[in-house]
Amino acid sequence: MTRLRTILTAFLLCMSALLLHAQRTNQAYWTYIDTYKNLAIEQMQKYRIPASITLAQGLLESAAGRSTLATEANNHFGIKCGGSWTGPYVLRNDDAPNERFRKYKSARESFEDHSKFLQGRRYQGLFQLKITDYKGWARGLKAAGYATNPVYAESLIRIIEMYNLMQFDDAKIRRETSTALNLPKSSFFDKHTVLRNNKNYFIIVEIGDNMATISRETGVSLRKLYKYNDLTRDYVPTQGDIIYLQKKQKHASREYRHYPIHIVEHNQSMFDIAQLYGIRLKYLYKLNKIDADYVPQVGDILRIR
Repeated sequence: MTRLRTILTAFLLCMSALLLHAQRTNQAYWTYIDTYKNLAIEQMQKYRIPASITLAQGLLESAAGRSTLATEANNHFGIKCGGSWTGPYVLRNDDAPNERFRKYKSARESFEDHSKFLQGRRYQGLFQLKITDYKGWARGLKAAGYATNPVYAESLIRIIEMYNLMQFDDAKIRRETSTALNLPKSSFFDKHTVLRNNKNYFIIVEIGDNMATISRETGVSLRKLYKYNDLTRDYVPTQGDIIYLQKKQKHASREYRHYPIHIVEHNQSMFDIAQLYGIRLKYLYKLNKIDADYVPQVGDILRIR
């Protein structure tokens, strides 16, 4: 029986890794992080819940804000009504048919209620942990019964590490990012957070951005921005695009050493895939021994390491 349980756990961990691999390839995850990072930090400062945990739970529970609960009820954390809830609710099939889930007026209200929910008695032990101990928090949430998924803690940890979410738990790390890049002080960074992927720093394009503005505000020359991002001079940035501030790598990060592939999704180009993993485009072609005129089709399997 113990052996069977071990095999089942290993299988679930493998499936969890593959699921997170698929999630990683979707740019909606980066957009979600960029949209809600400040709200997660605000909740951390108010309630002492690591911002990385809040973001990882939001990403996992709401499918990066795309779940029905998130889009129709602003419920980003899958919180059910319970006996104390007197507000509106929606019905969804979960562990049982037609379970009641809390409905909120806004995402902010959902984030606030999530923080208050974790003030309950069953989660009190978590607040004895350091705010930077995201692994302890993830395992503590699972042990306290937040979710029934047997690999819930590992899923949260993997999301946090893949997306470098721990940077939002430690102001020192955020300061070091600015120092490492020698970024100028500017209002530009009030709405653009410098994120990190595959050892390289990047920003996510907001409405109104253009390459000249990004170059001026970050101090990275236009020539380098185009080169670092495999872009032509006629490129016009659109909201949600990833713009690297440093030269990308030759292959995906070490987190992918056990599953070094990408399964092509709808409307994904080689350029899109290279940006998602922080790989120089020419090396993505080399890794797969294909020519530059190759057009990926949905379901194609590409090597990223």
